[in-house]
Formats: sequence, structure tokens, C-alpha cells
Amino acid sequence: MKVKKGNGWTAVYDDKLDRYFGEYGGVMSYNLYELDKAQFDLLNTEMSEGDACKIMYEGRHMYMSVNDRCGPPYTIVFDDECKTLCPWAKLVGKEQRVWPKELTDAAVELFASEKKNREYRKKKKE
Repeated sequence: MKVKKGNGWTAVYDDKLDRYFGEYGGVMSYNLYELDKAQFDLLNTEMSEGDACKIMYEGRHMYMSVNDRCGPPYTIVFDDECKTLCPWAKLVGKEQRVWPKELTDAAVELFASEKKNREYRKKKKE
């Protein structure tokens, strides 16, 4: 495994899986993404969390947890395998706050920002 760490973010290349992943955030907002090689290569340990998250945002969203003051806390698991694929990740969020699969599927279909999850979610339903 190759790990890149910056202030508030971590990116990992898993050579056994030949896949790239990245996480950023903390208690109030946490995100986990699958990246491609080009996105991973753009990340460097000197960049800010903001710059790193702009790159990661272009990847495929795998997991999201929000606990801010704008509403009740919630967690969305876009990829059911995220814990297995990313055992190193510091997943934030409580299981009782996870959106149901039907709501997650609807969000993936509705929001353009989640279009990279559409094919994955459709395969999981089959």
C-alpha cells in the first residue's frame, strides 16, 4: 500500500486491489471516495484539505457522514463494500443514522454529484 497524508485527508493506493481511495473530513463532515490514478497522482502531502477534497470530489463517493448544525446527523453508505475495501479508513458516523438503501438509491438517481454511483447501485440491486 502507498499512503499519502495531508492535513485532514488521507489517500491510499492498494496494490493488491490495484485501486485508489481517499478520505477527508472529521466529526462534522466525513467523505470517502474511490479515486483513479490521475486523481491520486495529483494529491501531494503539502496541499490543504480544501485542495485535496476538490480532487477527491471528482472520484466515486463511497461513504458520507454529516453531523452539522443544519439538521439531524446522517450517514450515507453508497458502497456497501467500503469497510472491506478500506479497512484503514476512519469511518465516522453511527449505524442507526444510516440512510435506508431505497433512499440512497433515490439520491444517487436524483443528484448529478452521485452519478458515478449509478452503475454500482444498479448492479447491487440485480
